[in-house]
Amino acid sequence: MAWRRCVLQLIKTELITSAKASPRDTRLNPHNQQRCAFRREAKRTDTKKGNVPQETELASSKVGGPVNVKSPLKPPPAHPPAARPTLLKPFVFTIGFTGCSFGVAAIMQYESLKWRFHTGRDEELKRQLILLLSSVGDLWSSLSEGQRAAAGIIAVNALVLCCWRIPSMQRTMIKYFTSNPASKTRCLPMILSSFSHYSVVHMAANMYVLWTFSSSIVSILGREQFLAVYLSAGVISNMISYCCKTATGRLYPSLGASGAVMTVLAAVCAKVPEAKLGIILLPMVTFTAGNALKALIALDTVGLIMGWRFLDHAAHLGGALFGVWYVAYGHKVIWRKREPFVKLWHNIRSHGSGGRRPGSGPGSL
Repeated sequence: MAWRRCVLQLIKTELITSAKASPRDTRLNPHNQQRCAFRREAKRTDTKKGNVPQETELASSKVGGPVNVKSPLKPPPAHPPAARPTLLKPFVFTIGFTGCSFGVAAIMQYESLKWRFHTGRDEELKRQLILLLSSVGDLWSSLSEGQRAAAGIIAVNALVLCCWRIPSMQRTMIKYFTSNPASKTRCLPMILSSFSHYSVVHMAANMYVLWTFSSSIVSILGREQFLAVYLSAGVISNMISYCCKTATGRLYPSLGASGAVMTVLAAVCAKVPEAKLGIILLPMVTFTAGNALKALIALDTVGLIMGWRFLDHAAHLGGALFGVWYVAYGHKVIWRKREPFVKLWHNIRSHGSGGRRPGSGPGSL
């Protein structure tokens, strides 16, 4: 009996011990499982494909609680392609501005001839006053008529270059003095960007070419017609650039007088193809103007096809083709048919002045 009592006492002791230990195990065991489950969840690397490790699912099922598993990342929605800008307004502006340029040039020529006819002595008096005022008059008088016209254009370009250096004018310069078909302001920059240069080297190169060919182009066209061609060339070359940029989707801004200068260069080379040209740093190398024009057109064509963005090859090519067309056909189509317009202006002037001639006032003899 004694041994039986000892065995029962030992069994009862073990049952009490196991009963005390089981609640603590149930409290600790889920905690360990959940901690292990979260640790495995943090080490997952292939979440984009939606592959969840089996150990995580088992751990979540044992614990009985949900496990936060990130859903696979969805690719961002593709943006719809940007709509291409319409070029109707720039095209209408190009036509209107070109017509106005030649109309104003015809009026300028008419007024100049009329003034010289009636007041021929004023020119000599003006020259004498300039010579007496300063020595600058000597330099100005030594310039040809084409160089004087080019000097005015160079002065405007230099002024715009200085405006680029003013920090408070940067937004205005970018908006109105760079041509970009994607911009909200597309018409006015077509002419203003032709007088805009951000780099001194860029402006110096363009103005040097303009100065070199200014005397020849003015002797061929005359001062008024040259100014009309130059301004129209700036707008037309930018219009060609707009069309190419819109067609290719390369909508980037551009500036510079290269398109208008290319028109002047191409017009002289097409009119006098046998003239000899050279390079500043290589005076021993000479070539004809016709060959130079062909090389420039070929270079700009290749640059346009290859998509070179260092220069606006579309504007260069458009300016060169406009210059060749104008000296071949445009002069006959536009300038020689200005007589009806000049007669209309003459009639307006005559009615506006009451039919009086200059110098025929009440006190004249």
